[in-house]
Amino acid sequence: MLTDIQIAKSVKPKKITQIAENIGIHEDCVDFYGGYKAKINYKDLKPKGKLILVTAINPTPAGEGKTTVTIGLTDALAKIGKKVAAAIREPSLGPVFGVKGGAAGGGYAQVIPMEAINLHFTGDIHAITTANNLLSALIDNSIHQGNVLKIHPKKVMWKRCVDLNDRALREVTVGHGKEANGRLRDENFYITAASEVMAILCLASDMKDLKTRLGNILVAYTYEGRPIFARDLKAENAMAILLKEAIKPNLVQTLEGTPAFVHGGPFANIAHGCNSIIATKMALTFADFVVTEAGFGADLGAEKFLDVKCRIADLAPSCVVIVATVRALKMHGGVAKTDLSKPNVEALKKGIANLEKHIENVTKNFGLNAVVAINKFTTDTDEEMDAIKTACANLGVKAIAAEGHGKGGEGGVDLANEVVAIAEKNKNPKVKFLYNLDESIEAKIEKICKKNYGAAKVVFEHEAVQDMKKIAELGYGNLPIIMAKTQYSFSDNPLLLGRPEGFNITVRRVQLRAGSGFLVAVAGDIMLMPGLPKVPASDNMILNDDGSIEGLF
Repeated sequence: MLTDIQIAKSVKPKKITQIAENIGIHEDCVDFYGGYKAKINYKDLKPKGKLILVTAINPTPAGEGKTTVTIGLTDALAKIGKKVAAAIREPSLGPVFGVKGGAAGGGYAQVIPMEAINLHFTGDIHAITTANNLLSALIDNSIHQGNVLKIHPKKVMWKRCVDLNDRALREVTVGHGKEANGRLRDENFYITAASEVMAILCLASDMKDLKTRLGNILVAYTYEGRPIFARDLKAENAMAILLKEAIKPNLVQTLEGTPAFVHGGPFANIAHGCNSIIATKMALTFADFVVTEAGFGADLGAEKFLDVKCRIADLAPSCVVIVATVRALKMHGGVAKTDLSKPNVEALKKGIANLEKHIENVTKNFGLNAVVAINKFTTDTDEEMDAIKTACANLGVKAIAAEGHGKGGEGGVDLANEVVAIAEKNKNPKVKFLYNLDESIEAKIEKICKKNYGAAKVVFEHEAVQDMKKIAELGYGNLPIIMAKTQYSFSDNPLLLGRPEGFNITVRRVQLRAGSGFLVAVAGDIMLMPGLPKVPASDNMILNDDGSIEGLF
């Protein structure tokens, strides 16, 4: 089979003017970035379409293909005559050059121009990086120039960022050398997707809201313990100036010429893991059906999409698609990665427990309608497929094969028809949130862990208890919760696959993200600056003399 980049190059894309016109966007609202990508400058958003959320089981090294299913379903809906658009996240350069590769789908279910989307795109991530680091520079400059705000150098909370995997930057010291170089202090770099600026861009409703949220960023504490915000440094307007183009959603297309809004990409474990609210609402303004996705498995991604994004944006999905693969479910059932191609119905049935918990969460905890998409591999047997379908039917949910990777939109027609049937029955969808905002921080965390993960108990370490007390005293106790934990398990132990029971979740810290408007409950070690593997993906990339690229995936 052709590689992803070979498939992408084999398709002649439509001009972006035609894509915009087809969905009803006037050319006056299109800011062109070449012939095949654009930013859309449209402010009168009136969402009217039906929102379809694509989520998944807990991810495994076997792969689930959530983005591929998202794009394949989008093309399938277009194929059955629906006015549809995708609304997805944009890729980070870190994984592109590291181990994971790009995030523009795969096979015959991709968004294009694939190289541009994975490499720099329209410059959004660079703008976010620069705005983040401008704030860092202003903090250090304030300390250097007499420190009128009395910032404690050891209590600077704000971190620098770069959009690459560079482990050498995880812990550094800045301000070495002469006094003119600034105050010597410890510093950390995050990958840009982990920056609070990224989360803010994706949660802001407009430019005014963006500036307010930027000003609300907690950057440090004084020697007396008083919080210092970005607005105290008069940083919000300068940061917003750097983001004035980045806040506009990007419009591209799928291989089959279906519109795709690709905008924003916050981490799904330390932030909410969804594309921007503005892009989602813009897609819902122009399309009758909008297919979007949430990061990682439903325990992290879908929960945050529903409890955080939908709550802030007043949205609700008409249907939730839960992606699973036979291979991944067998891994949840105890099969080694090297043996996943061998039929093993018994291990599959054991691993299906992971899928069942996600179905129960979506349908019972959140009160939404769901369908399971089995992202089909050639090694999957009929017996294995039937085992998944039977288990899902016992929970009142259909399981349907999705073959977008190999067949494009045609491979997702059955799934598309089921999604439409569910969405059209669900006239006024409502999300049943896991918690109320006015509950205590502890209560909100416990409801997520017990109801959504199946934990028996939540253990709060001393630092977390002190954090929650301080946050409540500052008046931020009514914010929604972002759980920062491993994506591989319902628990905080990445080795507990399947559907573990009787486990405890240990919350080590609770961090205030006042700009984003949420609290981060840290359960386990979360890597905010990934490293490169022994053989990085960059090793196999080639730039030919004619400017064409090979080895990008």
